[in-house]
Amino acid sequence: MARCLGPLLLLLLLLLLLGSPSSEGRNRCVDAAEACTADALCQQLRTEYVARCLDRAAPGGCPRARCRRALRRFFARGPPALTHALLFCPCAGPACAERRRQTFVPACAFSGPGLAPPSCLAPLDACEHSRVCRPRLLAFQASCAPAPSAPDGCLPDQAPSCRRAYAGLVGTAITPNYVDNASARVAPWCDCGASGNRREECEAFRGLFTRNRCLDSAIQAFVSWWPPILQDQLDSLQDPGHSLLQVSSADEPPEGSSLFFMLPVLALQPLL
Repeated sequence: MARCLGPLLLLLLLLLLLGSPSSEGRNRCVDAAEACTADALCQQLRTEYVARCLDRAAPGGCPRARCRRALRRFFARGPPALTHALLFCPCAGPACAERRRQTFVPACAFSGPGLAPPSCLAPLDACEHSRVCRPRLLAFQASCAPAPSAPDGCLPDQAPSCRRAYAGLVGTAITPNYVDNASARVAPWCDCGASGNRREECEAFRGLFTRNRCLDSAIQAFVSWWPPILQDQLDSLQDPGHSLLQVSSADEPPEGSSLFFMLPVLALQPLL
């Protein structure tokens, strides 16, 4: 943890990043933040990545490598029911959506350091040469491949594995995020304006996020699937007669041992 950030300051920073239940009507992003705070492991890992990503005392400003490593640890070791709830919580208004966009400290983990995004070929090439990123990108491509025959773009039971694979990219050279506070659209911090004779390759890579019906459907489907154990956690918070429960269940029940299931599981192993 950054030496310059005490526990009280970290708590204040978390409140600024995530907002408070009274600042806006109840919504599931607030519920997800409360449930993570009530779980010792989730809160410890979240405090760790906030400290890393906001450590302005680091040489050169944002310590991006350490920030992203802490984010990978958050998703690899945290309770999936809680980490995924923070990543995919549904929003009905711009204030909630902006808080969701800011949850994983995009100023350090996602965008910059310049004002204009680089060519998508830069993060793609970096990912191809990274032992951390490359298997996760392959898992994402396999798990979120759109199915033309499916009405929503995903094969039956494909959405959970797609979400897991997408979460595995957070904290890598690609690190996608929500692009605005008016939608649930996601993309890496890059564009294809300066990709030269590799423009087609660049557009194809960016399209994995911006033109992917299965990914869009998988994120939107989280609205209708709210982890029951997460709701139990929230119920225990609202009822003083109950003790706080530790959440340790998986995101969804296992779907079998097919390749679609195994690839994301392998890709999400801690590669730290």
